[in-house]
Amino acid sequence: MTERYADVIIDIAHEKVDRVFQYRIPEALLEAVRPGVQVRVPFGKGNRERTGYVVDISEDADYPPEKIKAVSAVDEKGMSVEGRQIRIAYWLKSNYGSTTIAALKTVLPVKQKLKPLEKKKVLRCLSAEETTQAADECERKHQRAKARVLAALQTEEELPYELIRQKLHVTASTLQALERQGYLRIERETCYRNPVRTADRSEARPVPNQAQRHIIEDVLADYRAGRPGVHLVHGVTGSGKTEVYLGIIEEMIAMGKQAIMLIPEIALTYQTLLRFYKRFGDRVSVINSTLSAGERYDQIERAKAGEIDVMIGPRSALFTPFANLGVIVVDEEHENSYKSESSPRYHARETAVEIASLCGASVVLGSATPSMEAYYRADRGEYKLYEMKERPGGSMLPAVYTIDLREELKQGNRSMFSRKLKELMQDRLSKGEQTILFLNRRGYAGFISCRSCGHVMKCPHCDVSLSEHRNGMLICHYCGYQERKPAKCPSCGSPYLMGFKAGTEQVEEAIHREFPGARVLRMDADTTRRKDSYERILAAFADEEADVLVGTQMIVKGHDFPGVTLVGVLAADLSLNRNDYRAGERTFQLLTQAAGRAGRGERPGEVVIQTYQPDHYSVVYAAKQDYQGFYGEEIAYRALVGYPPVEHMLAVLIVSRVQEEGEALGKEMTDLVKREMADIDGLRVIGPAEAAIGKISDLYRHTFYIRHGAYKILVEAKDRLENFCRERELKGQTVQFDFDPMNTF
Repeated sequence: MTERYADVIIDIAHEKVDRVFQYRIPEALLEAVRPGVQVRVPFGKGNRERTGYVVDISEDADYPPEKIKAVSAVDEKGMSVEGRQIRIAYWLKSNYGSTTIAALKTVLPVKQKLKPLEKKKVLRCLSAEETTQAADECERKHQRAKARVLAALQTEEELPYELIRQKLHVTASTLQALERQGYLRIERETCYRNPVRTADRSEARPVPNQAQRHIIEDVLADYRAGRPGVHLVHGVTGSGKTEVYLGIIEEMIAMGKQAIMLIPEIALTYQTLLRFYKRFGDRVSVINSTLSAGERYDQIERAKAGEIDVMIGPRSALFTPFANLGVIVVDEEHENSYKSESSPRYHARETAVEIASLCGASVVLGSATPSMEAYYRADRGEYKLYEMKERPGGSMLPAVYTIDLREELKQGNRSMFSRKLKELMQDRLSKGEQTILFLNRRGYAGFISCRSCGHVMKCPHCDVSLSEHRNGMLICHYCGYQERKPAKCPSCGSPYLMGFKAGTEQVEEAIHREFPGARVLRMDADTTRRKDSYERILAAFADEEADVLVGTQMIVKGHDFPGVTLVGVLAADLSLNRNDYRAGERTFQLLTQAAGRAGRGERPGEVVIQTYQPDHYSVVYAAKQDYQGFYGEEIAYRALVGYPPVEHMLAVLIVSRVQEEGEALGKEMTDLVKREMADIDGLRVIGPAEAAIGKISDLYRHTFYIRHGAYKILVEAKDRLENFCRERELKGQTVQFDFDPMNTF
């Protein structure tokens, strides 16, 4: 019989995850040993028995078989939280393609050598009279620091440690000496860093309307009946989806369960966290990239210790080690940021469904513009669909005006703002109402070219144009290369080097020119670099400290500003010009989400969409807020050409130092798939070819695509290619896999 081997990690600590140990699986344990199971194994020279976790199983021995030790036993207690995390890592590796180590580091909580945060206080050990005598004794001995401490403790039995250190100007050694003398005692209490810094829990709790109550009760009824499943909430912008999430989570907590609330952008964290904190207090926490290493580690420890009930954050929050998970909510499930851009390239939506199935938890997906994948599955009955077609309180969806910029140009208007948008902005400024201006820059980058010969300033290390910045520098946004903008064209010597750009800075400048008194806030990558900058900008706008908020897509996703009655969408169709099969879907989503920011309060809203393609179906349906109309047209197109979600796609990226070697490897890999999987009907291989960006940081990029209706067929193709790469022991080349890619390579 073929021997089988288990890869085992002995200690689940992030800094040690880069090492696994191989053990032989005895015949008696073959059925019981699987990824995620806790085992006992002999370890080290003395073969001391240790606890470990199985992370992978194979038939190949990494060492001479006679030198490989055997697994001693399987822990029969069932799968622990740690075991479940490893099971998820194994699933990520198998379904998305990556190394075992990369998958483990994605899933396992970060454990770093961080000094625990301690709260200390100083307690008096003597009576007040004895403390006075001791203070006098210290004065006589000229031990003035000790005397100051004892004098402070004459009237107080205990004082905060840091207060004594700072206000009395004494050292830690002075306090330690007094402790050794028996005059006082230093009490230490380990406390967790908490990124939630709000103390206001006052909330006028809204009563769910009939549509909201129906969804809450139906999801919970399915859960209690042992049918947790996946639920898709399709609600128009402002229909109250967050109140549905709050209602479901509140009931789950009442049942002793915990919840994960995924949000797509850090920019959304502030408003979402505030609403959850007002409802659930400090049983809520958050994980995102703005936290310090200590804060992140402490939130994981709080979750493991059962000190929190709800974790909020982007896709990394999905791996919170809750012991009693009841529900995972994925808000704005259509967002691209739910797909990882590094290996393993997992999608949070699909991973949430897998984690929920392991835990017996429910999944709730929510969006005003569901992804084609989610709605396609709901349409086929795989997900349970709920529709919310009205805003609570009877508030109306905004009136939308589509402006043809070609006509504006014919009428002599060369400014960024159409005449209609200028008119409405002036009206809002006069009324003291707020405006959001959204610049749809997805897929667009400013560049510098010569108007005489057409030469474009490009990065010498990457196959992309350089972007011009205000300081006169040209910068590559892929590798960081910089150079100063030349005075003349390096190709023909012409002085006419001009920039093609449309950025938030330019929009802000144009507002100040057109409306000198307007107060403007800008929210983009430059203004949100510092920690808490998202919260500061959003809080300032919510407090009506500005009349206009200018930004890119981060300002149109999920925010609720009752004072906003006008939204202007500048260059609505830039995202349509990408060489990407998802371009129409993304444009529709962005425009619909942007339009949904207007009129969410008591006053009605208006939206101006400026475009050069007013007849494109994405623009037409977005203006009407007609998702079903858009979905019908888009899914017909996807079915015709065999794109996801109707069929599945595997993108393979080859990165090499030598261009010819990358080309040759791509040809070998595509030939292998065509040869070994020739008998599979419907399998298509496209390529290999140079990637959309053929070179980054002096590394050449080639790609090919495999398409088929069954996801498992693509997983099989990925496994064959991974085995091929292992046997070849590639040097100077790397291969990456991406299933149903959000962005083409």
